[in-house]
Amino acid sequence: MAISLRADTVGQLPAPVRVPRYPLAQRRVGIVHLGLGGFHRAHMARYTHELMQQDVGALSWSIAGAGLLPADKRMAVSLDPQDGLYTLVERGSSGESVAVIGSIAQVIYAGESSAALLDAIAQADVRIVSLTVTENGYCLNPATRQFDPKHPQIRADLATPDAPHSAIGIVVESYRRRMQAGHRAFTALSCDNIQHNGNVLRAAVLTLARLRDPALEGWIQKHAAFPNTMVDRITPVTAQSDIEYLASTYGISDNWPVFCEDFTQWVIEDRFVAGRPIWEKVGAQFVPDVTPYEMMKLRLLNGSHLAVAALGRLAGYTYIHETMADDLLRRLMAGLMDRETGPTLPPVPGIDLAQYKRTLIARFANPAIRDTVERVNTDAPLNVLTVPIQARLEMNGSVDLLALSLAGWIRRVRGIDEKGQPIDVRHPLAALLQQKAEEGGPDPAPVLSIRQLFGTLGDDARLMAPLRHWLAALYQHGAHKTLQLAAQELKL
Repeated sequence: MAISLRADTVGQLPAPVRVPRYPLAQRRVGIVHLGLGGFHRAHMARYTHELMQQDVGALSWSIAGAGLLPADKRMAVSLDPQDGLYTLVERGSSGESVAVIGSIAQVIYAGESSAALLDAIAQADVRIVSLTVTENGYCLNPATRQFDPKHPQIRADLATPDAPHSAIGIVVESYRRRMQAGHRAFTALSCDNIQHNGNVLRAAVLTLARLRDPALEGWIQKHAAFPNTMVDRITPVTAQSDIEYLASTYGISDNWPVFCEDFTQWVIEDRFVAGRPIWEKVGAQFVPDVTPYEMMKLRLLNGSHLAVAALGRLAGYTYIHETMADDLLRRLMAGLMDRETGPTLPPVPGIDLAQYKRTLIARFANPAIRDTVERVNTDAPLNVLTVPIQARLEMNGSVDLLALSLAGWIRRVRGIDEKGQPIDVRHPLAALLQQKAEEGGPDPAPVLSIRQLFGTLGDDARLMAPLRHWLAALYQHGAHKTLQLAAQELKL
């Protein structure tokens, strides 16, 4: 019979399961994390746990993880009875490793009220507030990439500033309480897949603070810090079959385990105002400027991910590793990186880009990571394609493969696949996208007219000509035949 995971049972788990060697009762919250999903638990919480395994002094950096959305109630219901513990299964080509992670000392559900979360951040021992809330959580204007004060969540937070619900509103109100109490500021650490994520967070926080009180904006500018980071680890959504597998194979009854690949990377600018964990002891890399690393990841990994996920969905695939087993999609990904997205990158210190690209293809092809194309299509922001398109146009370079990738994205948001079956399109502008895709059919102009997503790209014939060509091919021939045509025409 499987053992229910709790602090008082973790010592009963059999090998090869690795368990915390540190005293769980001595965990003290030093970090509050907004967005307690699978990625955070596979990444930042895992780094922090590994540091605690080496140094009990790191127990003062334990994490209080918060869910901000109504759907996050499952998180609290699952992890509270487990004393914040969960199982992390890391899978690679040579097998898998299993560990119980103990770095989350407190679980907070803020999907209905942020009061308990604000109280937790107000504690003097909290020195870092970190975020994994996806791009949507920053309340940005999709076209300008700037914070949008008219965003419905922000307007609601301005109406009730002491009871915010958005991540940005919670950070601003927490800074206000620190300022009012005469306490030191915390470091706000973004762990989201956004280029210059710390700068984006800082701009959003300062803008909202200025709308509330210019003095608050000035205090944050003077006392707080917003380091940029680059995060990388493929982490599929946990399935019921994963929970059952963990119980039958390792004897662990875990309400919400995490399964991920064995690759992980974390690059951080070393700018903290109230101390930080020594994460470099467990593999994190601290650098003066994260820009080249984040550009590498966003353009090579995230751009390729969305390209093969969109076209792969149209071709009838369910999983990312299936797309890499298709020689046409594999060649598309390699060509996209070599010819178009790769040449837009600056030099990346200490990185062999050719090896990095080969590693990406191997990671995507890992059959043990059952990452779905729909997870990528839902989570990856469109700008991982539009930003490199703009960069290529500024270089007067070709955008044939990026145009094919974007055509796949546009064809998919039509909401109907090649067999006439519905596609679940999850996007803040899903209804408008589907309307414009239906209106245009093989003509991408109506979709590209959505300026808040595409800016002026729809006015550039250098993009529109190949985009129109490939979108028409997708409608006329379907994804597989279009990929064959692309391989011939573009000599992939």
